[in-house]
Amino acid sequence: MPDITLPTIRFRSRAMLGVLGCVSVFASAFCFYFSTVAIRWSREVVSIDSAYFVFFRFLLGFFVVCAVMILKREGPRPKRYHLLVGRTIGNCIAVFCFYQAVRYTSVAEANILNMTYPIFVALLSWVLLRDQRDPVALIMVVVAFSGVWLILRPERMGLGLSSLWGIFSAISAGGAIFYLNLSRQHHDANTVLFYMFGLGTVIMFAVFHRSITWPSAAEFYYLMLCGVSGIAGQFLITLGFRYVTAVEGGVISSTRILLAALLGPWLASDPPLGVVGWLGALLIFGANVVLTARKGR
Repeated sequence: MPDITLPTIRFRSRAMLGVLGCVSVFASAFCFYFSTVAIRWSREVVSIDSAYFVFFRFLLGFFVVCAVMILKREGPRPKRYHLLVGRTIGNCIAVFCFYQAVRYTSVAEANILNMTYPIFVALLSWVLLRDQRDPVALIMVVVAFSGVWLILRPERMGLGLSSLWGIFSAISAGGAIFYLNLSRQHHDANTVLFYMFGLGTVIMFAVFHRSITWPSAAEFYYLMLCGVSGIAGQFLITLGFRYVTAVEGGVISSTRILLAALLGPWLASDPPLGVVGWLGALLIFGANVVLTARKGR
């Protein structure tokens, strides 16, 4: 009898882990969105360069992951350095471009353009990861991207050069997520975060050291608000991608668009979505439901 019930137990265990991964990635979406709201709030009070926000987020994250490792009495266990470096560089570029988009456009537009990255993850996964070639997942990515386009409505928003920051953040984020998915197959979450935060801090300071000065009390408040939100999102997405594929995680993360649509008018003074915009939001939500259901089977 135990031999008969054991496969069922394992199946349910895998299903629960899949749900955990989906929930973690979704929670990370809220954290990443709120970090952009903090940047928008700061513009009314202080003047902080986007690079400083990125540097502070990485520096704070490095302290947090080091504290976690000390408490667990575990050190980093790197195995594939090229995957760790690729994840770090991709994430540095993605976050910097993302924060630049928040600075020069609206919070909604920045999040919407940034969330086009699942299409780049899908392209990389389809070409390089044969075991993740799920036709249904790829279709859902196309559906979600169509929803993004309906929300964006370039004829209404008037895309300009400033919008390129959001597009570049999506391209680099797609590469970073792809490297994260590969890296999590060989490394634990703390090892990935240790190198990403540590090396990321060094890279940001080396390139943008002139923009990094000792903060005032007001600047420190907004740096902390943005940094803590971003770090929480980073931990959650790193945990979640252990149990979801690159394509699934990328599409689930796109629920940040729904958060921007629902909370934007109240938190970031963004204009509310119209009928076409909500149609796009529902397309994204539907794609997420399908992927979550497939993961929990």
